[in-house]
Amino acid sequence: MSLARIPLAAVIGSPVAHSRSPRLFAHWLKAHGLPGHYIPMDIPEVKLAETIRLLPSLGFVGLNVTVPYKEKVMEIADLVSDRATLIGAANTLIFREDGRIHADNTDGYGFMENLHQNAPDWNPAAGPATVFGAGGAARAVIASLLDVGVPQIRLTNRTRQRAENLRETFGQRVEVYDWVQAGNIIEDCATVVNTTALGMVGKPPLRVPLDALEPGMLVTDLVYTPLETRLLQEGRAQGCTVVDGLGMLLHQAVPGFERWFGERPDVDEATRQAALG
Repeated sequence: MSLARIPLAAVIGSPVAHSRSPRLFAHWLKAHGLPGHYIPMDIPEVKLAETIRLLPSLGFVGLNVTVPYKEKVMEIADLVSDRATLIGAANTLIFREDGRIHADNTDGYGFMENLHQNAPDWNPAAGPATVFGAGGAARAVIASLLDVGVPQIRLTNRTRQRAENLRETFGQRVEVYDWVQAGNIIEDCATVVNTTALGMVGKPPLRVPLDALEPGMLVTDLVYTPLETRLLQEGRAQGCTVVDGLGMLLHQAVPGFERWFGERPDVDEATRQAALG
């Protein structure tokens, strides 16, 4: 009689010790009474492809992927979802039973579910969205905002060319502005999103003038250390609806957990507390 293998999953990156995902997955596995383990794995780049291809034979069912490997894993995967192709990065790998590796991106899903949960009255079609930043996270955010009917994205980045590259990808509904105009383009927006690392613990502050924030706007920051960034503090003070970035991390993990361990977990207050540790 053969015993079924206990499913294993991991978050890979370098560095990866800071990741909150192991706490999150341990909480969900315990809450659902499921067998399984989820660990952080710091993999050197020279060993990346070799390690990923070895893991399925060791009982791994999938991986979450963090920086700096979100683009690189797409070259290793056998199948890449349309979402990951559009965004140009993958944050989830699924090891299929037929031996193939499937790459997907759930960042846009996590971003949107966080807004639906914490700002249920938000109307994406109410007006333009201002987006700060033009990295991988911005690509996921822009794709999902356009998908739900935001009429225009006002995009600004410290390096303008990166923003121009996104406009080429996503088309005429994306309008690019110089970084010095970042405070001005907030005016008359319905939604304001920071996708940069500015304002994160250990990073420079987000020095954008925020006088144009008004009641009724939705303001959200992908940074979640600290939970209450200057952008969110200013938004709250101006009567905006504010949504912190932790929920995006929690929601983007849901599809992977469901696929790997067979149960769809809830994102509730206990989940938030578990991730915060």
